[in-house]
Amino acid sequence: MYIAREATKLWRKVSAETAAELQLLLEKWQLLLAGLVFQYIHGLAARGVHYLHRPGPLLQDLGFMALPELGQEKGYLSESVFTFIFISFLLWSFHPFIYHSKRFYTVLLWRRVLAFLVASQFLRIITFYSTQLPGPNYHCREGSKLATLPPPNSALEVLLINFPRGVLFGCGDLIFSSHMIFTLVFVRTYHKYGSNRYTVNLVVFFVDKKLPEMPDRTNGLSLLPVSSKDKDGWMKEELQLHKLDSRMRDEVHKLLNGNTVDPTDRRQRVQMNGKHGEDMNHAVSDATPNGT
Repeated sequence: MYIAREATKLWRKVSAETAAELQLLLEKWQLLLAGLVFQYIHGLAARGVHYLHRPGPLLQDLGFMALPELGQEKGYLSESVFTFIFISFLLWSFHPFIYHSKRFYTVLLWRRVLAFLVASQFLRIITFYSTQLPGPNYHCREGSKLATLPPPNSALEVLLINFPRGVLFGCGDLIFSSHMIFTLVFVRTYHKYGSNRYTVNLVVFFVDKKLPEMPDRTNGLSLLPVSSKDKDGWMKEELQLHKLDSRMRDEVHKLLNGNTVDPTDRRQRVQMNGKHGEDMNHAVSDATPNGT
């Protein structure tokens, strides 16, 4: 009975959360779709620069000198770490569907993440087409058959980007790393909306300025009322906000027409009229010399 009751509560929560997220998706789908389309454009640009890549001697780098290479047989370790980070962030971004402690809507979170990715990837495309360096990866070095690509036979060959092999074994897009773009954006987003703050960069600062801040969900408010109690509380709060807004409009209208009911405010305006105020003060002082 306990499992059945908890499963029913979980299903109601998932259903309510899904309805709220779908409502947001219908309103914000344009930027989400543009971000997903740009992922293909980014892959297409990386495929295109591979045709321009020319292998050469490895560049001298202090980091490579200080840290030994993993070796070609252990190259999977890098991809494994990145895959773990990617899947972990993906699962965490959907936790509001299950957990009660939530600070964001999943649609708005991915809308923001894709905006960061698009801005960073756009700068990346400009960079690796402007500065082409010999790739240090094993399949990009001299002697490898994958280091250079023969001219394409058709435009379709370029547009298909040889997925996924063309993405995993690309060369020429050295500066800057796409893996690091995803990793830093995911880590930064988690630290902002998960638990702690994190260092920001120029791209994050720019996107934060252009996009409005996401609403905080710690107060328990949702776009759709889950129960009749939540619905009554939501309607009561809306009514209070409406009354407050009407009262503020009335006060502004009174101030503009000079019909304020505050006697102190009225006396100050009369005294600011110059001579009329002075004559009134003289009349009052003559009529009441003892100040009574």
